[in-house]
Amino acid sequence: MKADTEKSTIPKQIIKIKFDGKEEVLDIIAVEEPLEISISVALAKPPIINKNISITMRTPGNDTDLAVGFLFTEGILATADQIDNISIKENTVHINLNNSENIDLSKLDRHFYTSSSCGVCGKASLEALKTVSLLPPSDASFQIDKDLLKTFPDILNQQQTIFNNTGGIHAAALFDLSGNLLDLREDVGRHNALDKLIGNCLLNRHFPLDNHILFLSGRASFELIQKAVMARIHFITAVGAPSSLAVEMAIEHDVTLVGFLSESRYNIYNGAKRIKI
Repeated sequence: MKADTEKSTIPKQIIKIKFDGKEEVLDIIAVEEPLEISISVALAKPPIINKNISITMRTPGNDTDLAVGFLFTEGILATADQIDNISIKENTVHINLNNSENIDLSKLDRHFYTSSSCGVCGKASLEALKTVSLLPPSDASFQIDKDLLKTFPDILNQQQTIFNNTGGIHAAALFDLSGNLLDLREDVGRHNALDKLIGNCLLNRHFPLDNHILFLSGRASFELIQKAVMARIHFITAVGAPSSLAVEMAIEHDVTLVGFLSESRYNIYNGAKRIKI
């Protein structure tokens, strides 16, 4: 469940300034490196299409999950059965697809560059921001106790290895309806952490995720809600605030959206019907 801290962090000698002086200490820093994601698609005519899909700045570790999750949340990859094989070399992940789910080749015309802070900066146009989920629809008609959510921050704090070492990392976590932590991924980029989480669920055939709760360690931005919607997640909680566009998307797709979640309080921005208040 935890990330590979050997790849994800580096030691650095720093100077720490205090009120009563200074000292040299060994600090632990979260690694940020580029990852190139490319695919090959087997077709009849032409026989093979090779395409570089994205370069994203990420924390090394769980790179396969990240690549698969990114392709899924962009609507390029439909199921794990569509993957023939995956190869990793240094900072490159290449995925061979068999086109068993009829890939929309028009989506391969977009060029993506994503930084660790923005998951949508590289989209070719505003129209490309809204992708359509390839999973069957669901209404997620469940309810949970209002106090269950308050336990999530402490549970995550106990599991966030890289954050506890560096203080400079984001996390995306998946809980079941009883409040049990099922999976966790960390990265310097909020969108990368969520792609890693979704990619792992896809590869392990844990879909659908409509009866699960997503926890985000930072703010709830539009691209994170969009990625969750692609995975049919109907319940999203975040430590930080949601953006206006995130709230709009939550309303549009019937997503319960909770912000400013802590051990003592939280705000419900949409979908209160799923919480026993």
